[in-house]
Amino acid sequence: KAVVSTQSTGELFSMKDEGALEHFLRQPWRFNEVPLPAKLPPAKIAQDVRTLPMLGYMEQTVAKAIIEAMTSCSDFKPKYPYVNAHKSALLYVAYHLKAHNPKATAYSREKYRKKLERYKEHCQLIQYLGANMNRRYRPEPERPIDFNHKMDEFLALKNHPLPTS
Repeated sequence: KAVVSTQSTGELFSMKDEGALEHFLRQPWRFNEVPLPAKLPPAKIAQDVRTLPMLGYMEQTVAKAIIEAMTSCSDFKPKYPYVNAHKSALLYVAYHLKAHNPKATAYSREKYRKKLERYKEHCQLIQYLGANMNRRYRPEPERPIDFNHKMDEFLALKNHPLPTS
C-alpha cells in the first residue's frame, strides 16, 4: 500500500512513508535501474492451528501462557508452608494458568484469581514470620499487630498442607 509517490526521470515511484521518500530523494539514481523480481512471493495463507502437528499446535496456542506463568513463578518464588519448593512452584503455575485462561468464563477466571492471591498470601507467611520472630520470647504487646493471626494461620496449614482446588 503506497502512501507517498514521486516522479523521477519520467518514472513513477511509490514509497510506504515520508522516511522512505526522503531516503529515495537523497540518491534517486540508485533506484532507476533496479530490476523487478520475475515472480512475486506467494501470499501468506492463514493456517488453522488445529491442522498443525501437536508440537506446532502447542507452540502456537499455549506456549505464551506457560511462559507467562513460569516467569511470574520465577519472579514470585513461591514456597507454600509445609510443602516442598517443587510442589509449591507447580501449584503456583497451575493457579496462574487457571486464573489467566482466556477461554474460561469470567467467573472461573475470577475464582482462580482469588485462589492465586490467597495462595500468594500463604506463601508470604514464611517470610513474614521469619522477619518478625527472634530467639527471645516477645510478650504480646511488643509483637506486630497481626503477628498472632498470621502465626495461627501458618500453624493451621500444617493440618491441611495443600490447598484444595
